[in-house]
Amino acid sequence: MSGQFFIQLLNPGIGLLFAVAFFLLWLNRRDLYVAYAAGAYTASAIAFLILDVGPALPYELHRIPANIGFLATGALFAAAIIGRYGLPIPWRSMAVTGAASMAVFLWFLLGQPSIGGRILSISIGAGIIAAMVVRALWPLDKRYVIDRVLFWVAALSALNLILRPIVLLSLGGGFDSYDGFQQSVYWTTVQFSQAMVSILAAISLMVAVAIDHIAELRQQVDDDNLSGLLNRRGFEARAGSALRRCIDDDRPVALLIADLDHFKRVNDTYGHAVGDMIIAAFGAHVRAIGPAEMVAGRIGGEEFALLVPGAGIEAARQLAEAVRTGFAAACADRIPAALVPTASLGIAVEVPGAGLSALMQEADQALYEAKRTGRNRVRTFTPKPVRLAVG
Repeated sequence: MSGQFFIQLLNPGIGLLFAVAFFLLWLNRRDLYVAYAAGAYTASAIAFLILDVGPALPYELHRIPANIGFLATGALFAAAIIGRYGLPIPWRSMAVTGAASMAVFLWFLLGQPSIGGRILSISIGAGIIAAMVVRALWPLDKRYVIDRVLFWVAALSALNLILRPIVLLSLGGGFDSYDGFQQSVYWTTVQFSQAMVSILAAISLMVAVAIDHIAELRQQVDDDNLSGLLNRRGFEARAGSALRRCIDDDRPVALLIADLDHFKRVNDTYGHAVGDMIIAAFGAHVRAIGPAEMVAGRIGGEEFALLVPGAGIEAARQLAEAVRTGFAAACADRIPAALVPTASLGIAVEVPGAGLSALMQEADQALYEAKRTGRNRVRTFTPKPVRLAVG
C-alpha cells in the first residue's frame, strides 16, 4: 500500500475514533451536546471514506454525499459547542447555509464544472457555519480556560475553512482533474490541517465534558436538595471565597443567620412532611428576593445562612426584614391555614481581620438575642463596649 493511501485513512480513522469516544461518553452522561459531537465525527469519517476510499461514481456523483457529510459535520459540531452552553442552536440558519452551499456545489459539478468552485462552495459554507459558533459564544462570559479554548477553536476552524482555499487556490491555480487535485499541495494541506483541527476540537470538547461532570459532582456534594440552597459544606466553601474577595476589594459584606421559630413543635404537631414544605418554601423565598451575588445555605436542620457581598448594615437589615415579613406568605399555599411560620434573624457585618467563622459567631449571637427577646424579629450584632481599667 502507498503512503498516499495511509494519508487518506488519517481523517476517517480520527473521525471514527472520536465518534466512538463521544458515543461512550454519551452512554454515561446522556447530554445531547455529547451526542451531537459523536454524530459530527461519524459524519466526518463517512464523508472522508466516501471521498478517498469508496468507489468513484459516474459524473463524480459520489462527491455529493461526501460533501453533504462535511457540511453535516460542521453543523453537528456547531450544535455540540453551542448546545453545551444551553444556547438556542441555529438549525435553520445552518440548514439554509448548507443548502445554498450544496446548490452552488451542484452547479459547479453538473452545470459549469469547476473543481475550484466546488472547493470554495463547500469550504466557505462550512466556514460560515463555524462562524455561527463564534457569534453565539462571543457575548458569553468566558469564566474558564476551556470556554476560551472552545471559542478560539471555532474561530480557528472558521478562518481555516474560509481563508485556506482562497489563499491556496490563488497561489496554486485551479485543477484540471481530480487526479491532480488529490495529488496537490492543497489536498495534502486539507488532510493534515483538518486532522489537527479535529483532534484539537475533540480534546477541547472532551475536557469541557469532564469539567461539566466535575461541576455536577461538586454541585451534588454541595447542594441541599430540600431547600434548594447550599448545604453547610458548600456554603462555607463558597462564602469563604466570596468573603475573601470582598476583603481584597475593600467591599462591605454582611452575614445573616436565620432560624425557623418553634420548628420542632411544627414537626411534632403537623408532621415532618409539613416541616419539609416549610424548609423548601423558605429556600425558595430566599432565592426569590436575595441579590444575585448572595451565597445562601442551609447550615442546620432549620438554620440558614446568607452571605451578602456589597451589603452594609442597612442593606442587610432591609433584606432580613424582607425575608422575615414575606416568609409566611411564601408558605401559604403549601401548609395548613392554621399554621403561620415565622423566622428569627441575626446580622453581622465584616470587620477587618475577621474570617467567616468569626462572622458566623457574631451573627449567631445576634440570632440568639432575636430569639431571647421574643422571636420573629431581626437583631444586629453589637460588640460589647470595652471597659477601661481605672487606676
